[in-house]
Amino acid sequence: MNSSRTRQAPAALLAVAALVAALLAVAPSAAADPSLRSKRAQAQAVLARITASNAQLEHVIESYNLANVQLGRIEADLQSNARHLAVARESLGAAQAHVARRLRSLYINGDSGGAVEILLGAESLDDLLTRIDMVQRVGDLDAKVLADVRTFRREVESRRALLQKARVTQARVVAERVSRKRVIEGALAQQRRMLAGLEKEIEQIRAAEARRQAALAAQARARLAARQAAATLAARAQQLEPADAGLPALDAGSPDGAGGTSARAIAPPPPPARYGGVVAIAMQYLGVPYLWGGASPSGFDCSGLVQFVFNQVGVSLPHHAASIYGYGTPVAQSDLQPGDLVFYNGLGHMGIYIGGGQYINAPQTGDVVKISSIYRSGWVGARRL
Repeated sequence: MNSSRTRQAPAALLAVAALVAALLAVAPSAAADPSLRSKRAQAQAVLARITASNAQLEHVIESYNLANVQLGRIEADLQSNARHLAVARESLGAAQAHVARRLRSLYINGDSGGAVEILLGAESLDDLLTRIDMVQRVGDLDAKVLADVRTFRREVESRRALLQKARVTQARVVAERVSRKRVIEGALAQQRRMLAGLEKEIEQIRAAEARRQAALAAQARARLAARQAAATLAARAQQLEPADAGLPALDAGSPDGAGGTSARAIAPPPPPARYGGVVAIAMQYLGVPYLWGGASPSGFDCSGLVQFVFNQVGVSLPHHAASIYGYGTPVAQSDLQPGDLVFYNGLGHMGIYIGGGQYINAPQTGDVVKISSIYRSGWVGARRL
């Protein structure tokens, strides 16, 4: 699976030309368009163009994250192969030393005559049989030691080749990562130049968005509290169920008493505890700045946020959206539950579903971890871990 994603990396880099062209075209068009009659309108237009260009930049950022994941695996392989190579060399040295001692012994004792002398020195039939067995075991041991020497020598050569191959791959991936980093930094520098002179208006737009996000967060917390309360009540009802099992059902409004358990039968099952926990954890980081390559409370990108949050509940995920898409089971958009993972933009973006048609995500540079609608464009799919 990793090799196929590595082959996709050039496609992400090919998109860079279109990305840079789009960025370069933004500033002149915003200034020249006669319909933009205020700096606020210009700021809104610039932000819209930047958001559109970031859809392409997301793929470059995720390919950078994939390079980091690959480097981590390569470094682990290098360490493992180095340990195995050291063990193989030590074993080879011990086997060769054993062979050398054996050869010296045969030379001193006179080649194969030593075995004949051992057999002729038998004093009885039982003693002869014992000596035959001893000679055969010595021969078998010699053959095994020689076979071990050949095996350990092949192991050393194999491990040395694996180490060399890993180092070549490591150098290639490091070069790819440097290239992607330059692309990202260049695109972000162009965005900063586009925003120059519009700082006040941009701040006003972002302040309005922050107020909207605060309202969305309050609504999401209320939904989370309601789900937790429902789960608590359902758990208590299940605890009481065994005590009620032997009692007749009573229902004053139903002559046959059939409605006595209907309310309990249709009560929705509580959401899985892990999902509720993931949502509550993710909401703690609303407002944390976006940072490409980030995976800590000082700054997150989209897959870094998901990796960090799920790590808090003991689920280890890679820092790469397309790799995470291979985990868990697929879920239809209509069947989403809180804690499911949602993916967009050709697996260039992802987030955590929180219920109510919304998800938490780290969207783009200049933005923060926020709540967004799952019904945005670019839907790819969802996974449940």
